[in-house]
Amino acid sequence: MHTYSSQGILVTFEGIDGSGKTSAAHALYTYLKGRCPAILTREPGGTEFGKILRTLLQGRTFELDPKAEYLLFAADRTQHMQELVLPALNEGKIVISDRMADSSYAYQGYGRGVTPAMIHAINQWAMQGREPDVTVYVMISYAEARKRLGTRNEQKTVFEREQEEFFERVAQGFEAAFALRSPESIIMRVDGHQEQEQVHTEIIRLIEQYLTQRGLL
Repeated sequence: MHTYSSQGILVTFEGIDGSGKTSAAHALYTYLKGRCPAILTREPGGTEFGKILRTLLQGRTFELDPKAEYLLFAADRTQHMQELVLPALNEGKIVISDRMADSSYAYQGYGRGVTPAMIHAINQWAMQGREPDVTVYVMISYAEARKRLGTRNEQKTVFEREQEEFFERVAQGFEAAFALRSPESIIMRVDGHQEQEQVHTEIIRLIEQYLTQRGLL
């Protein structure tokens, strides 16, 4: 069951690697920070503990059992919620997170083959029953995502090196994760094939409309 905090709004950004969700999350934060109390964070890496796990999980050069991989993400999520997210929500802030529990369900559950039901149960435990109020899902094809990743002047993560079949499963996993949400939790699907400015403008408009309806803007 979904349990909402009486204060604060949790907004998560999801999508496959290369979708543009990270730049979109930054754009939303830049827009909101002068209008209302907001913070920008990410998973993994939103805490000092998370930064260490992010380096391990994304930059490793060795094989890792999928269950162990997921449990490390879950450890990060637990610390992230306890140390940063829940306190900020209790202070009435808007928390914008680049990835959260849905990514584990999609990547480790559908992508890696870890039992999705187990991931769902542990995610709920790690997040203390707190679902996102809104998830912005930036949708993009594998071909376009690969093209964008190819232009980046940085080493690819273990996930960015995966093949098309993996990301097809991940996309299915996102939809499966969203289907488990409580009716109050909103999924905003945005076409990531648009120009970056168009994507950002659409997301800001949708979130602004949502926050206005909630009396927060």
